[in-house]
Amino acid sequence: MDQIFVPRSEGEVAEAVRWALAGRHALAISGAGTKFGWGRPVNAVASLKLAQFSDIELYEPEELVLSARAGTSMSEIERRLAQHGQQLAFEPPDFGPLFGTPAGGGTLGGAVACNLAGPRRIHAGAARDHVLGFAGVNGLGESFKAGGRVVKNVTGFDLSKLVSGSFGTLAVMTHITLKVLPAPEESRTILLLGCAAAAAIGAMAAALGSPHEISGAAFLPAALATKSRIVSIAGAGVSVTALRIEGAGPSVAVRAETLRTLLGVRGAIGELTDVESRVLWREIRDVAPFLNDRARAIWQLSVPPANGAQVAGDVARQVDGECYFDWGGGRIWLSTVSETIETAAVIRAAVAAVGGHATLMRAGDAARRSVAAFQPLSGAEKHLVARLKDNFDPHRIFNPGRMYEGV
Repeated sequence: MDQIFVPRSEGEVAEAVRWALAGRHALAISGAGTKFGWGRPVNAVASLKLAQFSDIELYEPEELVLSARAGTSMSEIERRLAQHGQQLAFEPPDFGPLFGTPAGGGTLGGAVACNLAGPRRIHAGAARDHVLGFAGVNGLGESFKAGGRVVKNVTGFDLSKLVSGSFGTLAVMTHITLKVLPAPEESRTILLLGCAAAAAIGAMAAALGSPHEISGAAFLPAALATKSRIVSIAGAGVSVTALRIEGAGPSVAVRAETLRTLLGVRGAIGELTDVESRVLWREIRDVAPFLNDRARAIWQLSVPPANGAQVAGDVARQVDGECYFDWGGGRIWLSTVSETIETAAVIRAAVAAVGGHATLMRAGDAARRSVAAFQPLSGAEKHLVARLKDNFDPHRIFNPGRMYEGV
């Protein structure tokens, strides 16, 4: 790119945007760039990189509030929270290795812009559900704020939800305020061994419908279970259905025992205690089973949990790939050999049949230009997105085309 901006102040961010506005230059917006392979390639003559715009500006553990600059690394934020026994409850994945960059490099702005969510989403929601407020710069070079710094303040909350998941196409976020929560004292995972996909979906539904507060529900087929760092899972030689229970130690012990009894009629039962449980859910969160083969395309399918096995089966009959389930069957991580338009059509048809949507997470540059990364928009949706852009970025400066071609 001809011009690279690395701002260290909000004024420098606004100055870079005004430069782009004056020349009608497209800007490629990123934090540390760990997820810039997600979405369509951005054709821009300049880039605005916020990784140096970094600092935790306010942290009040007793108020469960943290404010930081958008370029602050997630690893720094998580370290600070851990010192006070707290966490980001939406369990943001670290997708750096998925896109070929080192682990631990993602930024707060990137996590919110991509609306990240890990296995705990079924229990705690996604990033947008934890953003209390933000400050940013719009496509006219104007600074603005939305929301507040206290948990009870909901002013502008809808605007915070709007920019979460916008992939830097509406505004450049500069400061973000988050709700934080106490970290669980203990984590245990009950393992149901040897289930077929449909039976696993049924078991996860039963567990999630119980009063035992399940915070993670995933299914690994046998071939992917062997890739786990957990010896008892990798060596089992069968599929693994994993159900996580978190909280205070005595409560976790009682709920885990009751859940074992509930699921025991469905097959062989195992259990992971705290350390191994945390390792397994990081693997599931960060798509670890698919990290070693860079040549394959990675899809994220969001479907009604009850239809997870059906969708996976429909895709498997037509596409060479492998998958595992998260969110009780509602999220399907799919790795495919092919990344063609025809493959995308098969996947999207299977997902659309149950009212879900499919996102192409990782592919080669040629595929990223020809295959829609996000679920294609209807005519009414295109009109709505265009109106939003007209209000935030009327001259289409920010990450043009990253989410949808021509929008």
